[in-house]
Amino acid sequence: MGLALCFVAAGPLGAQTDPEWLAGRMSAWYEEAGRRAPGQWGIAIADPSGRMLWSVNPNEALMPASTVKLFTTGFARSVLGGGARRSTRVVGVGSLNPSGEWVGSWALELNGDPSLERGHGSGPSFYDLAMQLASAGVRKLTGPLQVQSGDGPANAVYPAAWSVRHQGRLFAPPVGPLTLHENIVWLTVRPASKVGHRARLIEAAPSGLSRLVSITATTEAGRRSRLVLKPRTGGGWTVSGTIGVRAAPRRLTAVARDPRAVLSAVWSDALSRAGIAWNPASRAGVPAEGGVRILAEVASASLDSLASEINRRSMNLGAELLLQWAGGRDGAHNRLTEHVLKVIGSNEGVYLVDGSGLSYEDRVTPAAFVSYLAKFPATAAGQNFPQLLPANGTGTLRRLNSGLPGQGVVRAKTGTLGRVSTVVGYLGGAKGVLLISLMYNGSKPWAARQAQWKLFRDLGADGVVIPTDTVAVPPVQLGGEEPGIRPWPDTLPPADTSAAR
Repeated sequence: MGLALCFVAAGPLGAQTDPEWLAGRMSAWYEEAGRRAPGQWGIAIADPSGRMLWSVNPNEALMPASTVKLFTTGFARSVLGGGARRSTRVVGVGSLNPSGEWVGSWALELNGDPSLERGHGSGPSFYDLAMQLASAGVRKLTGPLQVQSGDGPANAVYPAAWSVRHQGRLFAPPVGPLTLHENIVWLTVRPASKVGHRARLIEAAPSGLSRLVSITATTEAGRRSRLVLKPRTGGGWTVSGTIGVRAAPRRLTAVARDPRAVLSAVWSDALSRAGIAWNPASRAGVPAEGGVRILAEVASASLDSLASEINRRSMNLGAELLLQWAGGRDGAHNRLTEHVLKVIGSNEGVYLVDGSGLSYEDRVTPAAFVSYLAKFPATAAGQNFPQLLPANGTGTLRRLNSGLPGQGVVRAKTGTLGRVSTVVGYLGGAKGVLLISLMYNGSKPWAARQAQWKLFRDLGADGVVIPTDTVAVPPVQLGGEEPGIRPWPDTLPPADTSAAR
């Protein structure tokens, strides 16, 4: 089913998609936007068929930032299908003896599920795996933790395409099959009841992380806090500094630079809570002959649900995991580029080196974006594709929550770097839908974003909510806007410490 059939009501295109109506508004808007945010602008606005209605430099290849995630979503859906799920398992060779001890080898198999041990308990967890083992009668495990993956080394590394100045920041943790809690940790510390006493750790995530945390921070008079979270050699963290006795609890967050150490602590905690004793120092028993068995298994939510959250929060790690899932760990960016070019029917206009848009090497033209928005929903994998993008008022579009008739009038993806502000997506109208690609590269990305929001509000003042395809149920949204799983803020950090979002 084509996009025009999905989104355009019966009758001729209305004013929203009339070139003369549009030109009158766009010219005035662009003059003001160019004055407030001088730099390179690339703009393409098209009707549902992809026919260009108004443009500025539509064939200029610009840095897209996180709007690349839009392509990654389509690619993963095309290869895997929207219902695909990612599994995490305990596998082993051996048997269970009468006392409940597993005699033989065992290992954790991690496959890069971005929702594994997700904050606030909304994703699959190692406790789920441990409880399955306990339900099967396992009471004791021996042997060091072995970690494997179904498609290569069970590791987590920084993508080569990411700038070294991003690596290790909260928006750019290591990526790979060895992913849990998004390879981020957080701690909540509160003051002691008396001055001079040591501060208290009241929360640690993921569960079990407290085993890796030392508190040396002390309580002082007043409300001020000067807490520092420092990594320790060999894994773990130390919280030092001071916190005022009247201060509110403070949350400290860091990248898990050694995800394997975190995994070991979380797995040990999960086994303990499930009533399973684990002695990692002992050698595993010699198993009888037999093949590898799946001893326990959990699965992610569907790909559509994962992609919806990744786009809403603009999660770089999640986008890279989707790309690896669909395209493999070697050369996946080339297969992503080929997918986009095939969909738009061109051999130029798109050059991608990652799946998240965090690289400064990515290049896309505004025309390529609107062509993809028009053509991908007409493919077998494209059903309800706009519903996988954030709606106005949610996620990274949460500031686009006024001046529009309702949530869902806009379905779009933002992209932000130190010198980049892009917004690409759909704007619903009563008699038509606009495909919009607004790309800016320059020194005033914040001013450019305000101009982009203004345009969406002006063009969508009389808009309507973009409907779903009646043939399919829209994807379930995983997660929400709770603290700890919120999207990256729209306020821009300095150019040398920016995040793609």
